[in-house]
Amino acid sequence: MKTTFSLQKHHYLPLALAAVVVTGLAAWLLPSFHPASPTAVQIVDEMEAVAGGTHPGFRRNHAKGQCISGHFESNGNAVEISSASLLKRGNFPLIGRLSAAGGDPSQADVHGMIRSMALRLADAEGEAWYMAMNSVPVFPVNTPEGLYEQLRASMPEYGGSGPDPQKMQAFKNSHPEIRPFENWLASHPEASGFDNSTFYSVNAFRMTDASGRVHFVRWSMVPETPYKPMTAGQSRDPDFLAFGFATRLEQGPVRWHLIITLANPGDVTTDATVRWPEGRRQINAGTLVIDRQQSQVEGACRDVDFNPLELPAGIGPSDDPLLMAREAAYAESHRRRVEEERAH
Repeated sequence: MKTTFSLQKHHYLPLALAAVVVTGLAAWLLPSFHPASPTAVQIVDEMEAVAGGTHPGFRRNHAKGQCISGHFESNGNAVEISSASLLKRGNFPLIGRLSAAGGDPSQADVHGMIRSMALRLADAEGEAWYMAMNSVPVFPVNTPEGLYEQLRASMPEYGGSGPDPQKMQAFKNSHPEIRPFENWLASHPEASGFDNSTFYSVNAFRMTDASGRVHFVRWSMVPETPYKPMTAGQSRDPDFLAFGFATRLEQGPVRWHLIITLANPGDVTTDATVRWPEGRRQINAGTLVIDRQQSQVEGACRDVDFNPLELPAGIGPSDDPLLMAREAAYAESHRRRVEEERAH
């Protein structure tokens, strides 16, 4: 039986801003960060506040989702830029998670404007590649301090269902780097399902080839299923994403192509609000094949933290301060979930 939830209207953009921030967010506990930078505890506290409180046992963002499983068919095309074993020709099993943004696991899907795909690929020797991708190719802000300010601005008004418009506008005025994110949302209506959504790494990464040469890259999962925008009927269905994906799987496996985009000299690799110009070289590195979906309560993804800094040899992080700051917040969120489960 489908569970229905009441829809709260017209706060989609602020909620999306908050959601994409905490999707790629983490804490900055290392002494190299600015002394005013928030801690993991502060960040996760704000995530909970934006979600209207704690939902024990659930992830602090993208709380509503489902597990997926399948394999990655690597065609070997990317070995010229990375020595990673998972990019050599072969098939590699995976588990993953599809979700919609937001910290409330009972929210209607229409509120989760930012979709997410998280994956864990593994080879026979235990090398693993974790990915955490969003359906928007840029972040709204580019510094840890900006992330914290955005979360503070997204706090629900007392007695209301969304943030204070004046506080949110003040935040936007002080962070003009948010405009590419807003423009993307305005010009790219969300897809009608997970199966026809494109997912982006957002941050830049380093890939190192067998000769030791470094290549800065971003990647995306591009679906074989043609894009269609979300319909009005779907916007009234609180659970259309999971049910739609299950229906699609009844017809057979769902496929995406891993497209790796290489930076040109001079391209920005430390700012997730800046997209690289069109025309950059791209490599189709293989096909992601998803053939099963499971409940997130019982599925294999339940206890996995898809920390995007868990990378195999041959792939490493760039110097993007947001990417380098993620690990502590993932750990803090996981710690809270584990403690909540133990308490019950």
